[in-house]
Amino acid sequence: AEVAKAALLEGAPGLQRFSLQLLRPVQPMLAQAADDVASALGELRAAALEWKLDGARVQVHKAGDEVRVFSRSLNSVTKAVPEVVEAVRALPVRSIVLDGEAIAFRADGAPHPFQVTMRRFGRTLDVAALRAELPLRALFFDVLHLDGEDLLDRSGSERAAALRQALDRSLRVPRIELPTEAEAEVFFADALARGHEGVMAKSLAAPYEAGRRGSSWLKVKRAHTLDLVVLAVEWGSGRRRGLLSNLHLGARDPGAGGFVMLGKTFKGMTDEMLAWQTQRLLELEITRDAYTVYVRPELVVEIAFDGVQASPQYPGGVALRFARVKRYRPDKAAGEASTIDEVRAIHAGALAHEAAERREAGGGGEEA
Repeated sequence: AEVAKAALLEGAPGLQRFSLQLLRPVQPMLAQAADDVASALGELRAAALEWKLDGARVQVHKAGDEVRVFSRSLNSVTKAVPEVVEAVRALPVRSIVLDGEAIAFRADGAPHPFQVTMRRFGRTLDVAALRAELPLRALFFDVLHLDGEDLLDRSGSERAAALRQALDRSLRVPRIELPTEAEAEVFFADALARGHEGVMAKSLAAPYEAGRRGSSWLKVKRAHTLDLVVLAVEWGSGRRRGLLSNLHLGARDPGAGGFVMLGKTFKGMTDEMLAWQTQRLLELEITRDAYTVYVRPELVVEIAFDGVQASPQYPGGVALRFARVKRYRPDKAAGEASTIDEVRAIHAGALAHEAAERREAGGGGEEA
């Protein structure tokens, strides 16, 4: 769709962003989200897993001794990242195009937060001082061109082999191919334990689809969880007819007292859970209307979600994105539930992340 739009609106110059020319950036391939490692592997079948780093996406081109570095939004950032330039210039290849991440690490080996890494990118920088204070490391996960041969149309397994041929392990994102589900879960847990976002699951058969957010790359990130209180529940429909299904979820408000609604969900529940919650929530009923049963705010449920977004629909001004039930917490009292302040803090962190990305996309680079 992006390629067709570029062709229609811009003609040949637009199409060039999706075809490969040395020293000119191509649109990066993007990933869709998956719920968990098992579902990602099930969807892709023959797949590899890689650590998902929360750094700055970089595309690095080498032609002879000339090296150029481009950001995700195709800005030139060559002057801002001399250590990346030096690492790629030293490779024993004539020409190469690499896709990867530039990321700053702490002294203990853990990654700095994304916003800290993004301090290395901007319009006016004291590059030497920043390099000394916040050195970057480049880790690559794909190769699009190698020594005169374009690799965009090659399979993921062929490109991975070319990457291993061209780069030492220290320059490559950690990766395992054809893992069992158990091996994949261990790999995912290790990535999280080391401070990374999660993993990428990638089809071994798929080409590099420049500019496309396709289903052959799937990202699996650590799910946020909150312990929330059920405020009300709606009757289900279809196969859930006669069961209480769609939960109204609330966070505790220590300042005002009571609970603040954050949204609804019917996702993640097994048949057994639906039957149990129907019985339990009817025991907590206060009142009802045609569609909804309102309950005493006593039942705590652990909710996984992908993020928090601003929402004028709810009184707290925020709502959960892709909320789903993990389990009920009968061991917890409603007074121990997560607070609205915790939810707003997650939202504030996401806003800071997005602001750093916008600053880079707004032209934080130099002329190529």
